[in-house]
Amino acid sequence: MIVDSDAAGIARCVAVLRNGGLVGLPTETVYGLGADATNDDAVRRIFVVKGRPATHPLILHVATIEAALALLDESPDMVLGYARRFWPGPLTLLGHAHSGVSRVATGGRDTVAVRVPAHVSTLRVLEDLDRPVAAPSANRFGRLSPTSAAHVDADLGSDIDLILDGGPCEHGLESTILDVTADPPRIVRPGPIPPSQLALPGDDRFDTSGTAPGTLRSHYAPRRPLVLAPDLATARAMAGAGDDIVDCTGDPAVVARHLYAWLRELDTTPTGRIIAVAPTGSGLEWAVRDRLLRAAAPVG
Repeated sequence: MIVDSDAAGIARCVAVLRNGGLVGLPTETVYGLGADATNDDAVRRIFVVKGRPATHPLILHVATIEAALALLDESPDMVLGYARRFWPGPLTLLGHAHSGVSRVATGGRDTVAVRVPAHVSTLRVLEDLDRPVAAPSANRFGRLSPTSAAHVDADLGSDIDLILDGGPCEHGLESTILDVTADPPRIVRPGPIPPSQLALPGDDRFDTSGTAPGTLRSHYAPRRPLVLAPDLATARAMAGAGDDIVDCTGDPAVVARHLYAWLRELDTTPTGRIIAVAPTGSGLEWAVRDRLLRAAAPVG
């Protein structure tokens, strides 16, 4: 059931979470599938509904920097340096987890990924709930992330309790994940916040470790086969009957915001391939390219 993100909808969402239910939550990045992170049974249900391996960690969402510090066993000065600049916002910090953090939510690891999202409705939910919310993307595991309430409903509507409609997502790509257990910190998943803003060197490595959310080799994939082309001319030369081309080399902010919606629309065609022209730049273009590389990677 989709509800508006007014006071009544937010109150219903909080009640569902308090009772161990699952809700689709809007953020500025993508829609998340939320559960009370202090309720292990509710968190386990996330893994079941998504078809997600129980060893693949979830991001915990909180309303304040202070709530994040309570989850991270890291130097407060390091966390505060990033938090005060980027939270609320599309930055996730991956750090050592306090002993009280559920190891169900962390996939059995002693690290935890935490962020304060920049969406007024979800922040209100987090404030009223006053507990961390575990929330991976609200889709079937490995498939295209949702950037609207309708996407969540199409993927998971019959399996979850409520979807809070907060409109289309501002950024359209998952958050940047910064591993602060490393010295110096390193980006393990590129996203809307580029290395330059974090005062870090650019790094175009394709992280397939799976130690952070969304870093498995094959991920973010449509059902149709997706292949990459270096430029539009090559894509046109590659295209055969039934193939579709999506050019991802335009304004990176526009491409990022609409990428998953474009791929979802193309995925309604049952035959042929999707040929994606990937951008070659750094920053947000790196994040778009990362998602396309994972979408094109074979499963297994």
